[in-house]
Amino acid sequence: FGSSGVVFCSGRPRGRSEAMGAYKYLQEMWNKKQSDVMRFLSRLRTWEYRQLPAITRCSRPSRPDKARRLGYKAKQGYCVYRVRVKRGGRKKRVAKGIVYGKPVHQGVKKWKASRNLRSIAEGRIGPKCGGLRVLNSYWVAHDAVHKWFEVIMVDPFHKVIRDDPRINWICKPVMKHREARGLTAAGRRGRGLLAKGRRATKLRPSVRSNHKRRQLLQLRRFR
Repeated sequence: FGSSGVVFCSGRPRGRSEAMGAYKYLQEMWNKKQSDVMRFLSRLRTWEYRQLPAITRCSRPSRPDKARRLGYKAKQGYCVYRVRVKRGGRKKRVAKGIVYGKPVHQGVKKWKASRNLRSIAEGRIGPKCGGLRVLNSYWVAHDAVHKWFEVIMVDPFHKVIRDDPRINWICKPVMKHREARGLTAAGRRGRGLLAKGRRATKLRPSVRSNHKRRQLLQLRRFR
């Protein structure tokens, strides 16, 4: 109590929420995709994206908050490409719909790709921009036919990238075409490597190498 009988308390007042920053505000908006604002914005953007080529370079990320969380920086050496991918499953490419083989393989429609669509989008931009490295990617929009993903690309030969200790790991020769070998976040997710413990006993280091190790009989010379 003060001299005038007023109670003084230290710290922030209770019951009041803290003010959100710009990126946090954007994140909360994107979390509520069914709001009127986001539905209107999505309708405009999908119309615009349909008029553009399947692979186009963006002047800036459509979701700056998400891009920054995935490693994007607004400086030299970083760029963003938007990739369009068809939604849904695929038809098997066989003449006249005839599959010559066992009945288990005779389906033509409703075949699902083993990779997820985000990983496929990364795989399409990789050969187009062979001098760049794929860092990460994220979803931006979809309609009834397509999905659009934005892929964060890094120039491994740019001086700004090579001098930055937080990102110059991507300049190593072993990081060439990470997207083609399932090393990006989307690729690891498709390989099931987000699981740990008993659910992933046959997934590491990869399905093929794990199966090969279990099938191979190794006999020591002196035993």
